[in-house]
Amino acid sequence: MSSFSLPIATDRLQLRPFERGDVEAVAAYHTLPAAQRYALRQSRYSSDVADVVGTMRNQVSLQRPGDTLSLAMVRKGDNQLIGQVCLIWSDATSGQGEVRFMLHPAYSGQGYLTEALTTIFNLAFDEFRIHRLTVRCDGRSHHSIKLMQTLGMRLEAHYREHALFQGEWDEELHFAILDREWRPSTKVVDFRRRSATPDLPRAAI
Repeated sequence: MSSFSLPIATDRLQLRPFERGDVEAVAAYHTLPAAQRYALRQSRYSSDVADVVGTMRNQVSLQRPGDTLSLAMVRKGDNQLIGQVCLIWSDATSGQGEVRFMLHPAYSGQGYLTEALTTIFNLAFDEFRIHRLTVRCDGRSHHSIKLMQTLGMRLEAHYREHALFQGEWDEELHFAILDREWRPSTKVVDFRRRSATPDLPRAAI
C-alpha cells in the first residue's frame, strides 16, 4: 500500500521493528495477566515470548488484508523498550484497520502512548490510506478510555459481561475514528518517504 522508513521518531520515542534481543524486555510486560486479554498471541511464560517476538520481527509492513505492523516503543534517552503498538489492516474494500497496544505499567501516565498512538494514526491515515480505525479497551481501564477520548475517538459500542476473562465478566469498549475526523493538529512527526520499496520482509499473516 505504501513505502515508508523505519524507525519513526517522536519527541521521546523511536518506533522500530522488533529485534531478537528484545525478548527479555517484552517479557517484562507481555507476561503480566492484565496484558493477556488483548495480546495477539498468548505468552503467559517467558518461553512463549521468544515466539511472539519472532512473529513481530516479521510484521514490518502492510501488504494485504490481515497483515499486522508491529513496532517496539523505545525511549530515546536510555534505549529502553517500554511497550508496543500494532496496526492491523483488517479490510481493504472498506479501508478498515485496528490499533492495539501494550505498555509496561511502570511507564503509564507519562504520555508515551499518546506519542506512539498519534504516530500510528498518522501512519494509518496518511501512508496506508485507512478509512476507519478502531481500538478496543477494557471498560475498567480509565487511562485508556481517557486516552481514546483525547485522541478524538468516538465510543461506538459497550459490551457488558460478554466474555469471561480470568474468572470475571469483562466490560469491553470499542472506539473508532474516521480519516476525516483525525485532527491534523495532533500530528507529531513527518514521515520520510522514499521512492524504492523498503528492503524489509513481508508481514506475517
